[in-house]
Order: sequence, then structure tokens, then C-alpha cells
Amino acid sequence: MKAVFMTDRGKVRLHNEDNGGIFINPHGQRLAIVADGMGGHRAGDVASDMTTKHLKGLWEESAKIHTAEEAENWLKEAVVGANKQLFQHSLNNTECEGMGTTIVAAVCTNIFATVVNIGDSRCYLLNESGFKQMTEDHSLVNELVRSGQISKEDAEHHPRKNVLLRALGTEDSVEMDLKTIIFEEGDALLLCSDGLSNKVGQDEMESIITNAELSLEEKAAEFITRANQYGGEDNITLAIVEYQEFNEGR
Repeated sequence: MKAVFMTDRGKVRLHNEDNGGIFINPHGQRLAIVADGMGGHRAGDVASDMTTKHLKGLWEESAKIHTAEEAENWLKEAVVGANKQLFQHSLNNTECEGMGTTIVAAVCTNIFATVVNIGDSRCYLLNESGFKQMTEDHSLVNELVRSGQISKEDAEHHPRKNVLLRALGTEDSVEMDLKTIIFEEGDALLLCSDGLSNKVGQDEMESIITNAELSLEEKAAEFITRANQYGGEDNITLAIVEYQEFNEGR
């Protein structure tokens, strides 16, 4: 298993409110996280940082994950715990009122990968069937597309494109999507904030992630370079996990 995490402030924002990372539990299993914080007075970076640290701490002490059910239960409990922590923090600290974060995270074993998402940070899967988006955006614009009120083309330039229907930490309870897929030799996951997915189209993403001449770090850097070339108005964050045969527990 090879993995890389990269984040960039972009060309416009004064602060980077994104967070995340690649973390390894005592059994050699990976957890990839991308969190895109939001909220005034720099509270977004508090939300994404608290979320990442919460999941990291739990993961680095976790038992070995054997089944998809165990992975889904672990993610569910970890995300619910992070939500409670964030919501309580926003109630206790007026400068953090209304803060929240998106999250997309993947538990990766040598048999499967389980992905959780809340908000509009995405996970894409590259496998023998091609390159496709695995997650559904929890956004107003995506709901309008799903219900047939606007086209996908209209969605790209919709004035309310950034309105989220779900986020972590903004309510005392949270809904999340969970999905497990088979993860095998040659497959890859791309997790990213909307600072990447709003700027770099899916076809272009595929051409970068399938470029055999680039190392994993070079692929990640190329994603950030392209997003900045196309404006870089938002923070840009991504994690790539490539499956390569490995022994868990080494």
C-alpha cells in the first residue's frame, strides 16, 4: 500500500482551513482523511484540525479491521464522536459558533476499502472498470441535479454551488454515507476537497492518476499545480492511496 497526502492554501485564500492525512494503525492498515473546514473567524481550520486529530488518535490505537462491517462501525463511531466534540466546542466558544467541516475518509485493508463522507469532499476510485466518483455530494446544487431541476452543466456555475446540506459539527447529530468496495492490486483511491474537484475535471484527473511516468508524490503535486493554474480560489487538499500487495501487521 502506497499513500500520499498533500495540501495547499491556493492562490487566493489567506489561510488553509483544510486538514487531513494518512495514518497507520498498529496492524499496518491505512486511514486516509480529507477535511475541508468552514466557518467565520478562522473557525474552519479549528473544525478540520479537531476532526483529523480525533480520528487519528482513535485509529492509532485501534484493533485490526477484519471485515467491512467492522470498518463501517469503526468509521461511524469515530465520526459521531468527532461531531459531538465539534458541536460542543462551538457551543462553548463563541468565536467558533457555526463552525463545521466536510469529511471524506477511507479505511484501507488488503481486501477492501470503506469510505465515509459528509459534505462535498469526494472520493474517486480507479480500478479495472475505469475512474469514477464513489461519493455523492451533500450539497444543494447536487440535490437540484438529482431531482432533475438543473443539469450537471448548470451546476458547474450555479451561484449557490457552495451551499452544503450536511456538514460535520454543525448539529448535535449527523448523517453520513458509508460505502465498501473491493480494493485490489492496481486500484487507487483519490480523496479530495472541492478546491480540487471544482477546478480539475474528472477526465483530467484520470489522465494524471493513470500516468505511469509519475510517482505518487508527483501525481499529488500535479493535481495541486493544475487547480492553482485554473484559479486556485480555494484551499486544495488530496490524499491518494494506491494498492500494492503488503503484509498487514509487519
